[in-house]
Amino acid sequence: MRSREQPLLQHLGELRRRVFICVVALLIGSAVSFFFFEQLIEILVKPARDLDVGPGGELIYTEVTELLTTAIKVSFVSGLVLASPVIVFQAVMFVAPGLTGRERRYLFGFMPAVTMAFAGGVAFGYYVLTPPALHFLLTFGDDVAVPLIRVSNIINLMIRLLFWMGLAFETPIVMYLLAQLGLVTARAFGRFRRYWVVVAFILAAIITPTVDPVNQALVAGPLLVLYEVGILLARIAGRSKRKSTAISST
Repeated sequence: MRSREQPLLQHLGELRRRVFICVVALLIGSAVSFFFFEQLIEILVKPARDLDVGPGGELIYTEVTELLTTAIKVSFVSGLVLASPVIVFQAVMFVAPGLTGRERRYLFGFMPAVTMAFAGGVAFGYYVLTPPALHFLLTFGDDVAVPLIRVSNIINLMIRLLFWMGLAFETPIVMYLLAQLGLVTARAFGRFRRYWVVVAFILAAIITPTVDPVNQALVAGPLLVLYEVGILLARIAGRSKRKSTAISST
C-alpha cells in the first residue's frame, strides 16, 4: 500500500511544483503587462478608433471602477500570452513521462503548428473580421443615435472574438491529429462535410458580434476552407500511417 502511495505523492508534488511555476509566470507576465495597459488597450480598440465614429471616436466609461477592471483584465490576458510558453512547457513536461515515444513525438511536433494556427486565427480576426463587423455595428442607425463606446464593452468584444477565431483555426491540426492516431479517417471527415456547413454557420453566428450575413460569411468561409485543409491533412496522415504499417509488417 505504501509503495502505491509513494508514486502518487511524488506525482502530486511534481504537479504542485509545476502549477506554482505557472502561477508565478502568469503573475510576472500580468505585472509587466499592467505597466503597458494603455498601449495594449489602444491596440485592441484601434479598429474602432479607425472608424472615427461618435464624438471624436473617443471611448468612455460609466462606472468608477470600469477602467481599472478593464486594465486588469487586459493585463491578465496579456500576461497569459506572455506566460504561455512556460505554461505549455510545464504541462508537456508533466505528461511526457507517461506517453509512448510516438505520442511524445506527436506532442512536441504539434506544438509549433498549434501556436502558428492560433496566431493566424487571431491575425485574421483582428485584420479581416473586426473592421467590417465594427463598421456595421457602429454605423447602423447612425441617423437615430450617436454611439458612445464603453471601453469595457469593446475590450470584452475584441478579446472574445480574437480568442474564438484563434481556436477555430486549430481545426485542421485537430483533424490531422485524430487521423494520425487512427481515431477518424479522411473518408469519415468527407462524409461529415455537409453537416460541417451547418456547424460552420452556427459557429459564425456565435463568434461574430453582428447578425448580418456578410460578417457571418467572413467567419463561416474560412471555417469551411479550414475543414477542407483538415481533410487533406487527414488523407496525408492516413497514407503515412498505411505506409509505416506496410514497412513494419515486412
